[in-house]
Amino acid sequence: MKIGILGTRGIPNRYGGFEQCAEYLALGLTERGHKVWVYNSHTHEYQGSEWNGVQIIHCNDPEDKIGTAGQFLYDLNCINDARKRGFDVLLQLGYTSNSIWYWRWPSYCPNVVNMDGLEWKRSKYSKKVQWFLKHAEKWAAKHGDVLIADSKGIQQHLMATYNKPSHYIAYGADVFDAPDTNLIQPYNILPHQYYMLMARMEPENNIELIIQGYIESGAENSLLIVGKTDNEFGTLLVNRYGQHNGIRFLGGIYDIKAVNNLRYYSSMYFHGHSVGGTNPSLLEAMSSHALIAAHDNVFNKAILETDAFYFSTPADVATIIRKHSNKAAYSLLIENNLNKIRTQYSWARITDLYEQVLLDAVR
Repeated sequence: MKIGILGTRGIPNRYGGFEQCAEYLALGLTERGHKVWVYNSHTHEYQGSEWNGVQIIHCNDPEDKIGTAGQFLYDLNCINDARKRGFDVLLQLGYTSNSIWYWRWPSYCPNVVNMDGLEWKRSKYSKKVQWFLKHAEKWAAKHGDVLIADSKGIQQHLMATYNKPSHYIAYGADVFDAPDTNLIQPYNILPHQYYMLMARMEPENNIELIIQGYIESGAENSLLIVGKTDNEFGTLLVNRYGQHNGIRFLGGIYDIKAVNNLRYYSSMYFHGHSVGGTNPSLLEAMSSHALIAAHDNVFNKAILETDAFYFSTPADVATIIRKHSNKAAYSLLIENNLNKIRTQYSWARITDLYEQVLLDAVR
């Protein structure tokens, strides 16, 4: 098959979940003998026309000049280019800035759309933006030839709201088995003597709730917070809690080996995400042998089941820290989550599932 992948800033991944998904899928599908093209922003640091056998198409992306509106123009530029490429199938990752152009989607090939999370529920957006995102979801659901849901909750939502079936395919991860204490030394920490969370600084990720619970617990070990803090909410958190002795804002860390080791050697990993489907950082925490405490919601429970501690309030977080910080006592939970990665969420399996959906779409 000739497969086009659009909807991301490009590969190799330098940004987030969909870029990671595009990277692994492009490599895996190429290894399976397919020809794959991935759309990259012209501002992406990788400027080559091919990457590990994957063809790269750079399209103009004016986001750096005009802000968020540039995302819509970038997607339109990618769509217009795809109209003349002769792909057998087009895989669109997300809908927030491209479903408005559904009338420009190529009609000569199936459009397979990953429906992302419930973006219109995110509290960081104004009411007007939430209204638009709700309509963007509707356009994608209505005009996508084949829909992919990355969680069963999203799958149920698509059927209940739009009467549209979808294929459930989660994100992927691979088990991390190369721990190295040297990689956490730069952070001046000791193995299993710190707590950790990793997230974008957004209210719905419940970072402040976790911080408040950590403070309430009176824990002696530090809480490491990984994620860029240069947005409004991140700045608020740093100003409000940055002077606390135990709270350390590490900023964004893009060395995957360092991140994996930080998760591996944490005494507990907090996952506060409350909106959206299967979150890549949750799967990566599971694959990194982390003991996990997660926000109590249907998306997290669908993945972790009974193999995590759950919280909804700062008091819950404080109780978890006081009672369950002995990681060695919960090796069964950790092993159960590792087995989920091996059997349900490995990138090899996820790529197989995508390949089958794409093959079926072109038949």
